[in-house]
Amino acid sequence: MMILLVCSMLLLAFVIERWWFFHKISVDINKFMDSIQKFINAGKFMEAVSFCDNTMGAVPAVVKTGLINRYLHKPDLEELMIGTRLEQMIKMERFLNILGTLGNISPLIGLFGTVVGIIRAFHDLAASGSGGPAVVAAGISEALVATAAGLMVAIPAVVCYNYFTKQMKTTVMSMDICSRKLLVMLTGGLESEG
Repeated sequence: MMILLVCSMLLLAFVIERWWFFHKISVDINKFMDSIQKFINAGKFMEAVSFCDNTMGAVPAVVKTGLINRYLHKPDLEELMIGTRLEQMIKMERFLNILGTLGNISPLIGLFGTVVGIIRAFHDLAASGSGGPAVVAAGISEALVATAAGLMVAIPAVVCYNYFTKQMKTTVMSMDICSRKLLVMLTGGLESEG
């Protein structure tokens, strides 16, 4: 049970950290890219870079890379932005593997505690020589608490893992969309889309 308590504290710490991280980096990409478009149309590239610096998130980091390196050939610029996207993905994946691991091992730890508890219950029954089903039932019910505790850690861990994985996929898609839009903006082809 102590191991499951540690697992639940780890779960809480990592969920809070990941929630705070994804909350900080969330950006309304339409508003953000509209502002970038205005800076580019006005020829204010350094102001656009400053705007990216003042806006936290993965999307501004990718756009900033594109703006700073706008004079490169398109394939080179694309590669640099892909590199920045990969760097941002590493930041977003941080601790997700721990959440996934907690979701997978917690029920097993609980099940292990249950098996040990049942073994102990039968050992106590054999040692006492009497008592019947009531003694065994009491020991088994106590042992099943470990399985319940394991599930109480695993279920939120799996839900949070899936939620943060979805957040990461959405942000990666946003980085891709914005880098493609930026490439079009820098080549002057986006003005006609409105």
